[in-house]
Amino acid sequence: MVTTSRQAAVTRAQGWALALSSLASFMVVLDLLVVATALNTIHRDLGASMGQLEWTVNAYTLAFAVLLMTAAAVGDRFGRRRVFAIGLGVFAAGSAACALAPGASALIAARTVQG
Repeated sequence: MVTTSRQAAVTRAQGWALALSSLASFMVVLDLLVVATALNTIHRDLGASMGQLEWTVNAYTLAFAVLLMTAAAVGDRFGRRRVFAIGLGVFAAGSAACALAPGASALIAARTVQG
């Protein structure tokens, strides 16, 4: 009976881990999709050049790719749950900074933080 209870707890924990990982992956894809859709508006409202539009997309992708393995190592050292929560907080702060960006340069900096 103890084994069944332990298996159920492990299965539940695995389910939560899968759900949170899926949610984080969805946030990344949704963010890229939203920015790709808004490029014309960014160009028009913020007066961004083509180079700035490219950096708006690439700053996030570059920061995400460069820090992915580093974040995994930091998660192993300090706890995956803690690092995941901090990462979500930094992503949310970066998203707020993106929404409040007064110009293209500030948007690019905020997208880098978001990545």
